[in-house]
Amino acid sequence: MYDLITIGGGAAGFFGSITAAENGASKVLILEKSPNLLGKVKISGGGRCNVTHHCFDPKELSKFYPRGEKSLIGPLHRWSAKDTVEWFESRGVDLKTESDGRMFPTTDSSQTIIDCLLKAAKSSDVEIETSNGVKSIETHEDASPPYFTLTTDKGEELQTRCVLLATGGTRLKAGAVIAEQLGHTLEPAVPSLFTFKIVHPLLTDLPGLSVAETQVEVEHTKLSSKGPLLITHWGVSGPGILRLSAWGARILADKDYTFTLSVNWLPNTNVAEQITSLRSDWGKRQLSTRCPFEEIPKRLWTRMLEVAEIPATQTWAQLSKPHAQALSDILNRCKLPVLGKSLNKDEFVTAGGVNLKEINLKTMESKCTPGLFFAGEVMNIDGITGGFNFQNAWMSGHHAGMAIAERSW
Repeated sequence: MYDLITIGGGAAGFFGSITAAENGASKVLILEKSPNLLGKVKISGGGRCNVTHHCFDPKELSKFYPRGEKSLIGPLHRWSAKDTVEWFESRGVDLKTESDGRMFPTTDSSQTIIDCLLKAAKSSDVEIETSNGVKSIETHEDASPPYFTLTTDKGEELQTRCVLLATGGTRLKAGAVIAEQLGHTLEPAVPSLFTFKIVHPLLTDLPGLSVAETQVEVEHTKLSSKGPLLITHWGVSGPGILRLSAWGARILADKDYTFTLSVNWLPNTNVAEQITSLRSDWGKRQLSTRCPFEEIPKRLWTRMLEVAEIPATQTWAQLSKPHAQALSDILNRCKLPVLGKSLNKDEFVTAGGVNLKEINLKTMESKCTPGLFFAGEVMNIDGITGGFNFQNAWMSGHHAGMAIAERSW
């Protein structure tokens, strides 16, 4: 009889298991379906692991979660980003804060975080088994005390007093099936944090170019976001795009990821007024010799002139009204047709999961099945890019682990 069996060997599952074991659970097992542990930790942040975000005000921190926002204020008060930082630093992992608030290990290696979690699990006697998932769970609510029987992919039957479901986003059926078996309803799973596929002359052969501050909007919706935009081989990416995809996850899924993206490359500049000034100030200069907007890379500026059909020899003084309007439109109201989505590198986040109304968010325990707990993305919680999804994993894992420890022994 185990005190706790955790289904899922990711960040949330490890953190919940370690917390339970360090606070009194004497027999804890992590079951991971795949051969590899902590896969998302490994690839996060380009292999550096974006552990959390330097936002220590729980109310402000909650605003970075498109799904879960207000529900998370209380849980984030009880385990904040500051608690996460202190937990890792107390175990010898120093974190640094980058200019955008993202926090990484000073080693710039996700292996540092993996090694820390594996060491903590080992030192607290957490058992780990890979390549073994869970097919079904049977509850024994009339027993004293109540317990669960788990049937694994290897045909084993394991008994445990508590189950922590930490299987990640419910686009993977394993966690969804188990949650439904145990009485829960799920918000449909759709992708979040994705980039946009765009084929347009403005972007062709310019991968790697970026603009530091843009405003992007989805036409005919209220979706809008500000932030850096990166041109890629397949379209556009960057923090501004990823935030837009997170907040618009369901709306964009309903549109089958086909819509018009409006890009303001210079949100703090009235280009029409600037062009009027440039006609007199730079009158004899050709538009193609120098970009008057320092935010715009020269190659992108040249491409904008081509798309606006402005001749390379055109001077500012000779710029016609139609050409001026075309250039102004490209810079302040650029229309780009989106024809699909792509993953953000190898990272992925799912919007959807177990309905939060069916979970006690103080303990992460199911309101439907006593003894069942949740942590991480299996719940209908997801954050924008910047360390917020890992913060949810640490926070929910901590609360579940503490409640399991306090409940059972």
